[in-house]
Amino acid sequence: MTDDRARMTNDPVDCWLTDMDGVLVHENHALPGASDFITALLENGQRFQVLTNNSIYTPRDLRARLLAGGIDVPEQNIWTSALATAEFLRTQRDGGSAYVIGEAGLTTALHDVGYVLTDRDPDYVVVGETRTYSFEAITKAIRLVEGGARLIATNPDPTGPSQEGPLPATGAVAALITKAINVEPYFVGKPNPLMMRSALNRIDAHSEYTVMIGDRMDTDIVSGLEAGLRTILVLTGSTREDQVDRYPFRPTRVCESIAEVVPLVAELSAGSQAAPGLD
Repeated sequence: MTDDRARMTNDPVDCWLTDMDGVLVHENHALPGASDFITALLENGQRFQVLTNNSIYTPRDLRARLLAGGIDVPEQNIWTSALATAEFLRTQRDGGSAYVIGEAGLTTALHDVGYVLTDRDPDYVVVGETRTYSFEAITKAIRLVEGGARLIATNPDPTGPSQEGPLPATGAVAALITKAINVEPYFVGKPNPLMMRSALNRIDAHSEYTVMIGDRMDTDIVSGLEAGLRTILVLTGSTREDQVDRYPFRPTRVCESIAEVVPLVAELSAGSQAAPGLD
């Protein structure tokens, strides 16, 4: 495994960000070490957020799904692209309005920041992941954007996983709209480092004391790098070890699985607790 120990341990760590699928779970089954990793974070008093580009589910839904797999993650420690999108829109146009293609995870997040959901002259068209894409809804979105609504998408992922094979996801539907009227969306989720920054802001953490764990070089690792974080790639998801060197950037460390990260939590947090000003 790639192990740049000096770069990993130069600074203490008091915050961890981790992707969900491919790191903690695979097809709703817990990966080895996932539960132990969350336990280690809690026992060592570490701030953390579990990130996902999936905008279908609310944090409460995702907590229940993780718990069914034996991973106990508090609801407030789950950060989705839907929540990041809602927070971004709140900072851009507080109290605005949106036409939404998406599920409860996205509509709930927008409602919670005070947005009105409407198909009449909305400020934004917001595209998220759904399992019930309709031609009528996509046509409505195209016409609203053509009429002046700003186009936002929760994430650029073209497909999502299922037991039967890949499913069209947010990026694919956003591409339909772009192709129709030549308007590019602003993607909030990974690999946009805004996803990382908003997660850090949520828990008042700082990039120089944070590690990002992911299974994809082209989303998790690059966005962590661009947000100024140290990064760990685990090989239980999308990126194989022989693919790492093909990228022009590298993770701080490569591990077989999240199980290899568990001892690092205590090792690095011991330094962070002794360091001044990292409350």
